[in-house]
Amino acid sequence: GINVDLKPREERSLTADQVIEELRPKFARIPGIAVYLTNPPAIRIGGRMTRSQYQFTLQDPDTEELYRVAPVFEAALRKLDEIEDVSTDLQMRNPQLTVDLDRDQIAALGLTVDQVQLALMSSYGSRQVSHIYAPDDEYVVIMQVDPRYQRDPAALSMLYVQSTSGKLVPLSTVVTTRQTAGPLSVNHTGQTPSVTLSFNLRPGVALGDAVARIEELGRETLPDTVSGSFQGAAQAFQESMVGLGWVLALAIFVIYVVLGILYESFIHPLTIFSGLPSAGLGALLTLILFGQELNIYAFVGVIMLVGLVKKNGIMMVDFAIEARRREGLDPAEAIYQACCIRFRPIMMTTMAALMGTLPIALGMGAGSEARRPLGLAVVGGLVVSQTLTLYVTPVYYIYMERLHEWVSGRRVAEQPQPVHGEVA
Repeated sequence: GINVDLKPREERSLTADQVIEELRPKFARIPGIAVYLTNPPAIRIGGRMTRSQYQFTLQDPDTEELYRVAPVFEAALRKLDEIEDVSTDLQMRNPQLTVDLDRDQIAALGLTVDQVQLALMSSYGSRQVSHIYAPDDEYVVIMQVDPRYQRDPAALSMLYVQSTSGKLVPLSTVVTTRQTAGPLSVNHTGQTPSVTLSFNLRPGVALGDAVARIEELGRETLPDTVSGSFQGAAQAFQESMVGLGWVLALAIFVIYVVLGILYESFIHPLTIFSGLPSAGLGALLTLILFGQELNIYAFVGVIMLVGLVKKNGIMMVDFAIEARRREGLDPAEAIYQACCIRFRPIMMTTMAALMGTLPIALGMGAGSEARRPLGLAVVGGLVVSQTLTLYVTPVYYIYMERLHEWVSGRRVAEQPQPVHGEVA
């Protein structure tokens, strides 16, 4: 491959992806070559080195079936509207000699199939027959015909196998040969023969949509013996959409437990979390507005939002609780004072986080295309949550306090009252 370094971002008006889209039709008009253009990711996650960015691997112990299905599936992938630059590591251009055994002739001449296979393996298969042990090393003895005969199909007539009657039978009488084309290399994934197909996404197509479409195509076209799986970045995307969801849920649960212990209440942590839905909605809407994917970077930004938005709720709820304890204020008055007094520190901390991530959201600096979803998620979530938190959190706090008082009042009413009487 050829690596091309672009000019610094401030010296060009196009992004790396836009440069690729401009060059792709120009290279397509050049006859006799196939050019695959890709913008390498900031972090390469597993997978093979392929012509395109994402990989889908086919596996089957039967190489003949695998090599028959792979070109068919590759042709089907090329017809999908979601992907482009489809390529494969299967190159059926290696001349090879296929040997077919005549089992009837083998039996008629007093031979067995195992004898014929052993003769072929001993001649061409690098069969290990012994070891030579030296004082300081060990050497493997490999049995095979002289290398100058290995490339000549006529040399099979010079190989003989001894039959049960003691006669030497030439191999050429029990086998037939034919010239075929085989793979340049036999790739394996998990010790199973495999063929890796690579592809790029078309502009504006999300990786999740392409993954779903390829999975659907695999269910429709692949036989039961051939299994397909994503590798590299596409595999990481599949796993992260499940794993990151659990990470986010676990983070919220741990914060809830810590806040519950801190305030000795099951209700106050829920009040603090009241700003999270608006933050998540703002992050998603911002990503959609700017045409960005919800990838790993964006998900990291969402997890950051949990801590940033939670901080605003803690400032208000903590002040309101202390005001009620010290001054005996009702919930509405306590949370109102909290909003007024805590407004400036809330805005200061929010603006500090907002300005810190704004350069990332604007795509400033080299390699900013990869980091931009993180900045957009944080900025969009902070703007929306900050706009609504000062209204949503107080209302939620008041209603949760009323619920707490109603539940506490019922418990007091249900307790048995002591009976007072006179003793004579």
